[in-house]
Amino acid sequence: MTTPSALLTVEEFFNPPTLSRALLSPNGTTIAYLAPWHGRLNVFVRDVDSDWAISDDVPRADVPGARRVTSDTQRSIDAFFWSVDGRYLLFQQDTDGDENWHLHRVDPARPDQPAVDLTPYAGVRLLGVQLPPDRPGSAFIGLNKRRSDLADLFQLDLATGELTLVAENPGDVVQWLRTPQRLLIWTMEDNGDHVLSEWADGDRSPIARFADVLLAVLPAALTPDGTGLWIGSARGSDRTRLVRLDLVTGEETGVDSHPVFDLDTPRPEADPRFPSSLILHPSTGELLGARYLGARQVIHALDPHFAQVLPRLTELSDGDLAHVSCDTTAQRWVVDFTHDRDPGVTWFYDHSTGRARRLFRPFPHLDPAQLAPVTPITVTARDGLDLPCHLTLPVGAEPRGLPTVLLVHGGPWYRDSWGYDPEVQLLANRGYAVLQVNFRGSTGYGKAFTQAAIGEFAGRMHDDLIDALDWAIEQGYTDPERVAIYGCSYGGYAALVGAAFTPDRFAAAASYTGMSDLTDLVRSVLPAARRAVRNSYGRYIGDAEAPRQEADMLARSPISRVDDITAPVLLIHGANDVRVHRRHSDRIAEALRARGAEVEYLLNEAEGHWFINPDSNIELYRTLERFLARHLSGRTSTT
Repeated sequence: MTTPSALLTVEEFFNPPTLSRALLSPNGTTIAYLAPWHGRLNVFVRDVDSDWAISDDVPRADVPGARRVTSDTQRSIDAFFWSVDGRYLLFQQDTDGDENWHLHRVDPARPDQPAVDLTPYAGVRLLGVQLPPDRPGSAFIGLNKRRSDLADLFQLDLATGELTLVAENPGDVVQWLRTPQRLLIWTMEDNGDHVLSEWADGDRSPIARFADVLLAVLPAALTPDGTGLWIGSARGSDRTRLVRLDLVTGEETGVDSHPVFDLDTPRPEADPRFPSSLILHPSTGELLGARYLGARQVIHALDPHFAQVLPRLTELSDGDLAHVSCDTTAQRWVVDFTHDRDPGVTWFYDHSTGRARRLFRPFPHLDPAQLAPVTPITVTARDGLDLPCHLTLPVGAEPRGLPTVLLVHGGPWYRDSWGYDPEVQLLANRGYAVLQVNFRGSTGYGKAFTQAAIGEFAGRMHDDLIDALDWAIEQGYTDPERVAIYGCSYGGYAALVGAAFTPDRFAAAASYTGMSDLTDLVRSVLPAARRAVRNSYGRYIGDAEAPRQEADMLARSPISRVDDITAPVLLIHGANDVRVHRRHSDRIAEALRARGAEVEYLLNEAEGHWFINPDSNIELYRTLERFLARHLSGRTSTT
């Protein structure tokens, strides 16, 4: 029998990586990456050809040749990118999770100079950044300076910070897209259709209309000649494929598809943790490849040169190719990999010589052999729907009668996939089986699978979770008396639903920024997002201003059945959350305390909807670890 893995501390899982998110400069000489400084992730640069073979016990920020170019001590930087010409590094930052993103600029040639806030407007949110190859010194950005609910389009001079108004939002533009020849707008009509039009001096000429679009038409990338868009389309099909949309005729021409999988389509607000579904040349915008995601990732090479490079990159790891960057010649590459037990391993590859070298492991202290494999499985729901799931079992433990955490993903228009998740590994390291369920409503499995969730909050979406849990019990993995339900955002809502609607199934429930009142959630959408959520909140949850729908939404809300909660509850919230206001947790806490029920509440004053700073996450997971240890009797906590 395999020996149980050593008990790792919460800090070992949630301290910042030594290095991560490496991006190669357009000229192929410099790598930018994130590394910790004063407890926060900041941007560093280093020459490609310097000696990266530093022993793992050396603090990476202090190694010879590394130059720190940002100095943020308040909040970790999460997303950064090179300007088209490589002169600047740009990054987005908000204030304590308020999601009013600002665009900042640093000059890697002058690391002693402080970062410049290019959008220094209080209460204003950056809503999209486009870096045009034909104007490398500029960015086209959306800002809601004039009205909080509308983003106007501006041209930003990256060197001077000068901002020039390009077009004023007439009231219905969801997104702007500039080509060298024309200006395009995405709008959403009252029936939920997304419409792409050309915009000229206030006049619009419709190009194409898209029905049955949940959040946005994704991906959507300009062809280099500016005459077309590469988009994900499910027109006439249940599956999303890659097509070229002609910007004159509106006709779709098939480019690529997979016989089984959807084109991998990310959420509209790009999460830097996850790579783009399209692999594009960073300077020319040429289409190099497309990603499809089933149990594991599949990449199709769509460029002859990349078809030669791709096999050399994929042989570097048994994981899935993740973030990819290259120089303008597409000869020099920096890539990292998704892996369930060895995350983010980063390599440099020179195609002109055929030589590759590993640059770093972000978490060198983690031994892959001590981490738990993540296994994709399929469970059949009670109505016959196949549910893609992931099961993670603790290393070295007899896989029988285990305390189990049902871990529910957020969104719900999202999905779990194979890869490394520190909270999954922490739970498995503590002796828990971890069950993740892509319940109906999850994306990536076709339109019908997603749309099966319409009107099913606290209904069949929750049934799917219970059906998967019953499968784990029937297989013998799970002790039915020692099950906790836990998740973030929608997952937090699902945890509260589990505690309130099926109280006999769970020994404990933990809600991290979860909503407790669907009517409050829908009514409190930020002005900048109200039109965009019409097809998601409006269609799937309901209209809180319609009395019948309001009553139904309230009936599906945990706050309406809080008196039925019998299990201990842990609530976690960021005080600055603008997606799910803290009152969703406040009200549950107050109601449970009023009747003497067991509830613990962790409120972080410096965070929003997702905790970013390492110390915030360490506090969060120490609290969760202790809570589960008390109520599930897993392995002893380290705190």
